[in-house]
Amino acid sequence: MPHKVIPIFRIFDYDKAVEFYVHFLGFSIAWQHQPPHSPVYMEVRLEDITLHLSEHHGDCTPGAKVFIETSGGLRDYHEQLLAKNYKYNRPGLEVAPWEALTMEVNDPFNNKLLFSEPLPKNNII
Repeated sequence: MPHKVIPIFRIFDYDKAVEFYVHFLGFSIAWQHQPPHSPVYMEVRLEDITLHLSEHHGDCTPGAKVFIETSGGLRDYHEQLLAKNYKYNRPGLEVAPWEALTMEVNDPFNNKLLFSEPLPKNNII
Protein backbone atom coordinates (compact mmCIF):
# COMPACT_ATOMS: atom_id res chain seq x y z
CA MET A 1 0.00 0.00 0.00
CA PRO A 2 1.64 3.30 -1.06
CA HIS A 3 1.84 6.12 1.47
CA LYS A 4 2.33 9.85 1.25
CA VAL A 5 2.85 11.92 4.37
CA ILE A 6 1.93 15.61 4.16
CA PRO A 7 2.83 17.83 7.12
CA ILE A 8 0.37 20.53 8.16
CA PHE A 9 1.78 23.85 9.37
CA ARG A 10 -0.30 26.38 11.27
CA ILE A 11 -0.28 29.86 9.76
CA PHE A 12 -1.91 33.07 10.96
CA ASP A 13 -1.71 35.37 7.95
CA TYR A 14 -2.39 34.36 4.35
CA ASP A 15 -0.35 37.20 2.81
CA LYS A 16 2.70 36.48 4.97
CA ALA A 17 2.43 32.77 4.13
CA VAL A 18 2.34 33.51 0.39
CA GLU A 19 5.23 35.97 0.70
CA PHE A 20 7.34 33.35 2.49
CA TYR A 21 6.39 30.04 0.85
CA VAL A 22 5.72 31.25 -2.71
CA HIS A 23 7.81 34.37 -3.24
CA PHE A 24 10.79 33.42 -1.05
CA LEU A 25 11.02 29.61 -1.00
CA GLY A 26 9.60 29.11 -4.49
CA PHE A 27 6.64 26.88 -3.67
CA SER A 28 3.50 27.13 -5.79
CA ILE A 29 -0.06 27.03 -4.51
CA ALA A 30 -1.56 23.74 -5.68
CA TRP A 31 -5.01 24.53 -4.28
CA GLN A 32 -6.71 26.41 -1.49
CA HIS A 33 -10.05 26.26 0.26
CA GLN A 34 -11.56 29.29 1.97
CA PRO A 35 -15.31 29.68 2.27
CA PRO A 36 -16.44 33.29 2.84
CA HIS A 37 -15.50 34.66 6.27
CA SER A 38 -13.48 31.52 7.08
CA PRO A 39 -9.80 30.71 7.56
CA VAL A 40 -7.80 29.36 4.63
CA TYR A 41 -6.50 25.81 4.16
CA MET A 42 -4.06 25.38 1.30
CA GLU A 43 -1.53 23.06 -0.29
CA VAL A 44 1.85 24.30 -1.49
CA ARG A 45 4.40 22.34 -3.52
CA LEU A 46 8.03 22.62 -4.48
CA GLU A 47 9.14 19.76 -6.74
CA ASP A 48 8.24 16.64 -4.70
CA ILE A 49 7.75 18.53 -1.40
CA THR A 50 4.11 18.99 -0.40
CA LEU A 51 2.94 20.97 2.63
CA HIS A 52 -0.49 21.93 3.89
CA LEU A 53 -0.87 25.36 5.48
CA SER A 54 -3.84 26.02 7.73
CA GLU A 55 -5.30 29.02 9.51
CA HIS A 56 -7.84 26.73 11.20
CA HIS A 57 -7.65 26.61 14.99
CA GLY A 58 -7.06 23.08 16.18
CA ASP A 59 -5.46 21.72 13.01
CA CYS A 60 -1.98 21.98 14.47
CA THR A 61 0.27 24.05 16.69
CA PRO A 62 2.81 26.57 15.42
CA GLY A 63 6.43 25.66 16.06
CA ALA A 64 6.48 22.38 14.12
CA LYS A 65 9.53 21.18 12.21
CA VAL A 66 9.72 19.11 9.04
CA PHE A 67 12.82 17.22 7.86
CA ILE A 68 13.28 17.40 4.09
CA GLU A 69 15.88 15.02 2.70
CA THR A 70 17.32 16.17 -0.61
CA SER A 71 19.44 14.24 -3.07
CA GLY A 72 21.41 17.22 -4.33
CA GLY A 73 21.28 20.88 -5.18
CA LEU A 74 21.06 22.29 -1.65
CA ARG A 75 23.99 24.69 -2.17
CA ASP A 76 22.35 26.05 -5.34
CA TYR A 77 18.99 26.43 -3.62
CA HIS A 78 20.68 28.22 -0.73
CA GLU A 79 22.31 30.67 -3.16
CA GLN A 80 18.96 31.28 -4.87
CA LEU A 81 17.36 32.13 -1.53
CA LEU A 82 20.16 34.51 -0.52
CA ALA A 83 19.96 36.27 -3.90
CA LYS A 84 16.31 37.16 -3.19
CA ASN A 85 17.42 39.42 -0.29
CA TYR A 86 14.36 38.47 1.75
CA LYS A 87 14.73 40.76 4.75
CA TYR A 88 13.16 38.38 7.28
CA ASN A 89 15.29 35.29 6.64
CA ARG A 90 18.90 34.67 5.59
CA PRO A 91 19.46 30.94 6.14
CA GLY A 92 22.92 29.47 6.48
CA LEU A 93 24.44 26.13 5.59
CA GLU A 94 25.83 23.80 8.24
CA VAL A 95 27.38 20.35 8.37
CA ALA A 96 25.28 18.13 10.62
CA PRO A 97 26.61 15.31 12.84
CA TRP A 98 24.88 12.78 10.56
CA GLU A 99 27.29 13.77 7.74
CA ALA A 100 24.88 15.96 5.82
CA LEU A 101 24.79 19.52 4.60
CA THR A 102 21.78 21.23 6.19
CA MET A 103 19.84 24.45 5.92
CA GLU A 104 17.12 25.35 8.40
CA VAL A 105 14.54 27.95 7.45
CA ASN A 106 11.98 29.40 9.89
CA ASP A 107 8.66 30.61 8.54
CA PRO A 108 6.88 33.72 9.91
CA PHE A 109 4.81 31.49 12.23
CA ASN A 110 7.80 29.76 13.89
CA ASN A 111 7.52 26.55 11.87
CA LYS A 112 10.84 25.15 10.67
CA LEU A 113 11.92 23.44 7.47
CA LEU A 114 15.19 21.51 7.80
CA PHE A 115 16.68 20.65 4.41
CA SER A 116 19.32 17.92 4.57
CA GLU A 117 21.62 16.64 1.81
CA PRO A 118 23.94 13.67 2.46
CA LEU A 119 27.61 14.53 2.06
CA PRO A 120 29.67 12.38 -0.30
CA LYS A 121 31.39 9.48 1.44
CA ASN A 122 35.14 9.90 1.84
CA ASN A 123 36.75 7.00 0.01
CA ILE A 124 40.16 7.50 1.59
CA ILE A 125 41.30 4.39 3.50
